[in-house]
Amino acid sequence: MASDLLQAAQTNVAADVIQTEVEGLTALHHELNNSCSALSLAMQAAIDACVTIKGRVIVTGMGKSGHVGRKIAATLASTGVNASYVHPGEASHGDLGMISRDDVVLALSNSGETPELGDTMGYCARFGIPLIGMTSGAESSLATASDILLLIPKAPEACGITKAPTTSTTMMMALGDALAVSVLREKGFTEEDFHTFHPGGKLGAALKRGTDLMHHKDKPLCAPDETVDAAVEIISKKGFGCIGVQDADGRLIGMVTDGDLRRNFGKSFSETAVKDIMTAEPMTISQTGLAAEALALLSERRITAVFIVDEAHKPVGLLPVHDCLSTGVV
Repeated sequence: MASDLLQAAQTNVAADVIQTEVEGLTALHHELNNSCSALSLAMQAAIDACVTIKGRVIVTGMGKSGHVGRKIAATLASTGVNASYVHPGEASHGDLGMISRDDVVLALSNSGETPELGDTMGYCARFGIPLIGMTSGAESSLATASDILLLIPKAPEACGITKAPTTSTTMMMALGDALAVSVLREKGFTEEDFHTFHPGGKLGAALKRGTDLMHHKDKPLCAPDETVDAAVEIISKKGFGCIGVQDADGRLIGMVTDGDLRRNFGKSFSETAVKDIMTAEPMTISQTGLAAEALALLSERRITAVFIVDEAHKPVGLLPVHDCLSTGVV
């Protein structure tokens, strides 16, 4: 019984933490959703600065704010913004040279009174480098020094005993995500652009194009008047279980698979032409098609490979289903 009560109490604490942070995010959402609020106007100015900047977005912060800053810099970089994180302590010992006059600095500090940020703020003021401050300290040193002030609404930390950064860092993280996605939209960043910066992992696999995975040099092809015997020899040599059929202009007009061969078993393959057993007008995907779309087509039609064709419907490659699956395409 005592154990059950303790477990319930612990669960309530965990739920209270989430609720406290949700309330902080709700307050942040309310401010951003008001187009006339100071935070909303400052956010638009920050977006414009990140979109039009000639140099880089330099993100900086100390302690937990620094960890959040690293994540914001990484998110900006993955969405096409030239962004880097600079540790404020290292900045004071030479790394200020990493910040140029073409850059914009995004500095994070919940209180706005982080001593280690002092040299960076002074450097920005000295060389006219735009400073975006993210803080909840409306009258703080960071707020006063900022050219653009992202003033986070005051909200209690989830740990009332220690006041450890919890709600404040969650709000900073969310505001950083909002900035990154807004910049992405403003710049017209596409799936193809994202894949360029994010080729690995499930996201990268989902955004791969069929042309990234296709076989192009060893694609199996033959003419429609070729004998089935000759086509079988190519199928066996290439090892894809199929062959494409091209007309005199090089366009894909048909496909012969293991299934087609089985259905026509008993015919004299040395005398039968490929065009007599092929599947005419087979399913294809374009050069711009995603591998995930190809996999969906392969699964729906229960086929093991699909040809990728150009605008003239000429085959540029073959994409087998196992190549999609082996690279994590889903």
